[in-house]
Amino acid sequence: MNPEEPLIVSISGVRGIVGGSLDAASVLRFCQSLAATLEPGPITLSADSRPSGRWLTRLASSAFESCGRTVIDLGVIPTPTTGVAVQRLGASGGLHVTASHNPAPYNGLKLFGPDGRVLPAGPAGKVRDAFISDRRFRSAAWNGGGQVRTCDKAQEWHAEAVLEAARQDGLLEPVQARGFRVLVDGNGGAGGPLARRLLERLGVEVVPWQCEPDGHFTHPPEPTGDNLASLGPIVRNARVDLAFVLDPDADRLALLDAEGQFPSEEYTLALAADGLLARRPGPLVINLSTSRLSEWVAKARGCPCIRTPVGEAHVVDGMLAHQAVLGGEGNGGVMDPRVGWVRDPFVGMALILGGLALSGNTLRQAISSFPKLTIIKDKTPLVRKNLPAWMDALKNKWPGWLKDERDGLRLECDAGWIQVRASNTEPIARIIAESANIDNAPAWIREAVALMPPG
Repeated sequence: MNPEEPLIVSISGVRGIVGGSLDAASVLRFCQSLAATLEPGPITLSADSRPSGRWLTRLASSAFESCGRTVIDLGVIPTPTTGVAVQRLGASGGLHVTASHNPAPYNGLKLFGPDGRVLPAGPAGKVRDAFISDRRFRSAAWNGGGQVRTCDKAQEWHAEAVLEAARQDGLLEPVQARGFRVLVDGNGGAGGPLARRLLERLGVEVVPWQCEPDGHFTHPPEPTGDNLASLGPIVRNARVDLAFVLDPDADRLALLDAEGQFPSEEYTLALAADGLLARRPGPLVINLSTSRLSEWVAKARGCPCIRTPVGEAHVVDGMLAHQAVLGGEGNGGVMDPRVGWVRDPFVGMALILGGLALSGNTLRQAISSFPKLTIIKDKTPLVRKNLPAWMDALKNKWPGWLKDERDGLRLECDAGWIQVRASNTEPIARIIAESANIDNAPAWIREAVALMPPG
């Protein structure tokens, strides 16, 4: 981590190192830009559990108030809960202070529109453009500042929505009857309390682990296999059926089986889709970086599967366009439009437990029914000016493969696929490859990295 790393400003919001590129002036100006762009009405304000969120939300509130906006303070809540609350409260939009899965020194600002989804490219681009312009924002008069009120009902609204969806799908009673015992690792993030509340109402015996939202991450925040290695023995000794692991802002869900083994975050969406499409068939929307596992599930259930560029805003656009019953990304994000338009691990929990309850399988047994694929996810430092030349070299390397350039470059053949794309939130390139042949994916990634221009 480079303390001089610049602030990343994109249609996804802003993200940077607190006390470095993410400073008070940047936060104030970005919030003024959002207030100037949204339609009239209150703005919700919330945060994940990072300690810096406390003063960043106060700054954000001051910026909104200075623009004459009413602020609805939701407190420390999961990212998808913000989306639920924006809709329920009829707000003009929302701001969630979070750096998602980034390391503890980072924080950021995530933007929501009035429909409870993360702002799509058009409106988000207007906020970004206002932020980087030299525009002066009008302040409220001496007697016209905004007001602040609090709301502590958002997590209950969210739990009710997930439970109602499970009830509609005929999953609620089977899960309650199964009597699961589940370890929940909140890793000090915002999602622990809601996970416990939801699972207990699903009849699950919960073994909480680091579920207090204190911002203390006992393992690296991104829920990958390497980062969760220390959790394996804890899960095994807890004698549970499985474990659910959340990232700090609780928009991703990772799984560990009863032996503490991590099967890949790609199984979260695939298992959730299998649990839902068996009961309620319909289109499934995933992104270009998601494993073929989810495609396989959709095909097995006789349902179409549509791919979009990476980013939940793109997935939501695809879900709306195709009237999808479910969407998500292979990083552990699941979206059910009946609950909200944000990656939602709580939806994933209910669907996965529902599928296991109906089949009678353990998590390991359910996973064994899927095709055996090897997916490798890597990253490398990126000098962005070198990206076009690198893409050309990759296309020349694999000239006969199907090409998709909607988001970086994705090349696909019968044996598998590789995708290279610049991260929207970090100065890196993400490289993902997948194949049924265990040797192909790592070899393709090595070859791709070797083609990167120097400097």
